Amino acid sequence: MRNLLIFITKYNAFFLFLIFMISSLLIYIKYNSFQKASFINSTNKVTGNLYAKADEFKGYLSLKEVNDKLAKENAELRNQLRSSKYVDTVAKHSVTDTIYKQQYSYIEAQVISNSINKRNNYLTISRGSHDGIVKGMGVINGQGVVGKVVFVGEHLSIVQSLLHKDSRFSAMLAGSKEIGYLQWGEDLNPHSGLLVDVSNNAQPKIGEMVVTSDLSLFPAGIPLGKVSKLTTKGGGFFLNMEVALAVDFSKLEYVYVVINKFAIEQTTLEAQEKKADE
Repeated sequence: MRNLLIFITKYNAFFLFLIFMISSLLIYIKYNSFQKASFINSTNKVTGNLYAKADEFKGYLSLKEVNDKLAKENAELRNQLRSSKYVDTVAKHSVTDTIYKQQYSYIEAQVISNSINKRNNYLTISRGSHDGIVKGMGVINGQGVVGKVVFVGEHLSIVQSLLHKDSRFSAMLAGSKEIGYLQWGEDLNPHSGLLVDVSNNAQPKIGEMVVTSDLSLFPAGIPLGKVSKLTTKGGGFFLNMEVALAVDFSKLEYVYVVINKFAIEQTTLEAQEKKADE
């Protein structure tokens, strides 16, 4: 307290100057309508900007919550798509009773870590066995195919990205429905893939969509990319083509894990077929 009094006494002239200046400004503004209006307008403008910045900051803090909510809603909407269902048709006395039943469902997840600059790239997502995730499930986002689950923990999972030397997904040309396989190219370009082993009867066009086929982990029609360049393979029996990938892997934030009701049955049958051919 003593130090405060000493400080005020030492600088009393400065404080008196401030008091007189503020008082004169208040009197000047109060008794001059133009200056009063200008002052109020300026004050409102400054206050409005402060409120706008505060609201913007508040919105930024709640952005994650909003994104989580949107991702969950998108997963629920995908569950309702016709492409997520299969047709159960029963013929009785020439009457066909067709019922759409759920084949695919989706679990939203946040991408915790991701790489795109290696030969073998992986993602870590915020869902695990506790959420119903199992090895082998496909993973997509709003743009298209991302990869497949290869390791599962209780609360986290590792996804083998499409940008991986061993990633290979059944694909088809959207126009002709000709089947092939999409894989990552040797040039390690995170924006480009390669559609291989397409019948030479196909007549693909630059810019034609490449989507998942009925033989993949995913519902048919999920985007993989667009044809960007045509090439041939080994004597012309097959067509290969470069594909501009639909997913921008450098900007992954949320994904959807695809649950295929028939995945185990399909895998079991394919393993039996392979064993029988040996």
